[in-house]
Amino acid sequence: MTATYTFDVFSSLDGFGSHTGRWGGYWGKQGPELLDRRLALYSEEHRMVFGATTFRATVQMLASSTEGSDVRDPWVTRMRNLPATVVSSTLQEPLDWPDATVVSGDAVDIIARLKEESDVPLRSHGSLSLNRALMAAGLVDRVHVTVFPVITGQTGVDPIFKDAADFDLELIESRTLDGRTQELIYRPTLRI
Repeated sequence: MTATYTFDVFSSLDGFGSHTGRWGGYWGKQGPELLDRRLALYSEEHRMVFGATTFRATVQMLASSTEGSDVRDPWVTRMRNLPATVVSSTLQEPLDWPDATVVSGDAVDIIARLKEESDVPLRSHGSLSLNRALMAAGLVDRVHVTVFPVITGQTGVDPIFKDAADFDLELIESRTLDGRTQELIYRPTLRI
């Protein structure tokens, strides 16, 4: 049986995964429904998949945060305690992550093999270039986009789908969180 792979990403309405402005975490739009939903999602058993850049940024962000900060929300703590595969040719073990394994080589080959071997679903939060490559290879089963109600035209960085292939998206689930944030889960199909 092939494990399901979910590309999970936060986005501004204009498609940026991050910002350089004074918005704060979650673009200042976190609320109890969002945080409860994230914890529920990450309470399910699965294996995390990271590219090297996102992994480094996540570890650095956690290391520089204090207990009780937005960075250490319960869902993030849960994510950190899940087993993880880090696709990287530059990182080496041991990693500052309780159960992480570094695998080097072609990301498409690595994830195709992991999908075949894993007993649990796979989920990747962020890792934009890795996930664009996996989408183009047909390895992403779900695109889980949490759209925050902001436009970051001046401060947006990390355009999520920059230089991505073209895809048709079938909406398979949606919900509004805290009366403002949209959670959209799609099944992508490469448009040829």
